[in-house]
Amino acid sequence: MSAIKCILTDIEGTTSSVSFVYDVLFPYFRAHMHEAKDLNANQINPIFTATKEQAAKEGIIINSIDECLDLLKTWSLEDRKFAPLKTLQGYIWQKGYESGKIKGHVYEDVLDALDEWAEEDLILAVYSSGSVQAQKLIFGYSEHGDLTPYFSYYFDTKMGGKKEARSYENIAQEMDLEPYEVLFLSDVPEELRAAREAGMEVVQLVREGTKPSPHFDNVDDFSQITY
Repeated sequence: MSAIKCILTDIEGTTSSVSFVYDVLFPYFRAHMHEAKDLNANQINPIFTATKEQAAKEGIIINSIDECLDLLKTWSLEDRKFAPLKTLQGYIWQKGYESGKIKGHVYEDVLDALDEWAEEDLILAVYSSGSVQAQKLIFGYSEHGDLTPYFSYYFDTKMGGKKEARSYENIAQEMDLEPYEVLFLSDVPEELRAAREAGMEVVQLVREGTKPSPHFDNVDDFSQITY
C-alpha cells in the first residue's frame, strides 16, 4: 500500500506550459504595469517600500512610483524572484483574468488526474515561485473552468526557495505530514533534488522543451504518474 497521502505540484512546465507564462502572462504584466497606479495605498505602498529597500542594496536610488515601476519592469525581464514583484504581478493578472483577457493554461491530462486523485482522497497542493494569488488565478480562471476546489494548500517562496530542502520540510510540516507521505511533481531537477533530500518522493514531468534527468523517474504527462 502506498504511503503517499499528498501530491504537491509545481505549475510552470508541470501543470501548465512554460510558453503560457513567458508568452502570455509576462508580456501582459509589462503592458499593463501602469494599472499599478490604480491600486490602493495598502496594496502599492508595501511594494514601493520593499522595492526601494532592495534597490538601495544594489546601489539604485528610487524616489517615485514611476521609478519603482520602471525598475520592477527591468526585474521582470530578468525574471527576478522578488516577492513584491510577484505580488504586483498577481494584482495586474487578476484584472486580466477577471476581464476575460487571460485564461489560465492547464494541460488536459492534468484534469483527469485531479479527478482521480480527489476520488482517492489524496491531499492536493501547489508549490510555485509565483505568488499564492497568481497560483489561484491560473487555476481559478483556467481554460477548463475553476479548478481551485481540487487544491487544499497553496505555497510560494514564503516557504523558502524551491531549490532548498528546508522549504519542502516546511511545507510538509505546514500540512501536518511526514515528507515521505508527499509526492512532488516538477520539471526542474534542482527542485526535485531538494524535495528528495527533504524526504519526499519525486517525479519529473517532461513537457515540451524539458530535458529528462537520469536521476529521477520521469513521465510525459500526469496519466503516467504512479505512486
